[in-house]
Amino acid sequence: MATPITALWAGLLGLLMLFLATRVVQLRASQNIIFGDGGNAVMLQRIRVHGNFTEYVPMILLLMLLLELNGASALLLHVLGGGLFVARLLHAFGLSQSTGTTFGRFVGAVATFVLLLSASVLAIYEFYAKAG
Repeated sequence: MATPITALWAGLLGLLMLFLATRVVQLRASQNIIFGDGGNAVMLQRIRVHGNFTEYVPMILLLMLLLELNGASALLLHVLGGGLFVARLLHAFGLSQSTGTTFGRFVGAVATFVLLLSASVLAIYEFYAKAG
């Protein structure tokens, strides 16, 4: 079975992840930081922006894939994928601006949690609905 909607959002999120990783690599090169953060606060901040992205996005994409394979509506999948993309953009921007609480960081984190909870509950519901 084809999964074009999850593929679309995985591709867009993959590009965002590449952008975040590139920011880490560029700073490593300019500051000659071979491993870790080198005691550089900006490097630590960029590592955490990228790391936080990698901690949440794969699970939500996996849940989206399972939902799509189980016949979830295109609208639902686009809401999940689009919501995740916007949430991760907001979070990355907010955390890049400050290590404290920012609008983007807060809204992005809350939205990510809501999406993870929603996709998880929907996947569990699909199990019970299909199991009979």
